[in-house]
Amino acid sequence: MKEEEKLGSVKRFGARYGRKPKLKFSKVEREQRKLHKCPYCSKTAVKRVAVGIWHCRKCNAKFAGKAYSVSRKVLAKEVEEVAEEPETAKEEPEEQVLEEA
Repeated sequence: MKEEEKLGSVKRFGARYGRKPKLKFSKVEREQRKLHKCPYCSKTAVKRVAVGIWHCRKCNAKFAGKAYSVSRKVLAKEVEEVAEEPETAKEEPEEQVLEEA
């Protein structure tokens, strides 16, 4: 049996908006609220101040980044969907061209 994701702070919406949008929103919100790694001092102490503005509590650096994460894009798609896709692009050996002198 597949284990369901916890809703967390999205419970505040109650029965409104549907399950899938709430799960997607929950994933994005969880990512933005966790502590991130500072690009300057490499300590996990960066919090989001506003959309795209991040602040490191250790080195006191304030810098711009992505809206919900410091560096990587947050995808709302489930990881399982991406993992189930078969590999269609197989590496083809390159033909070697021999030059005649």
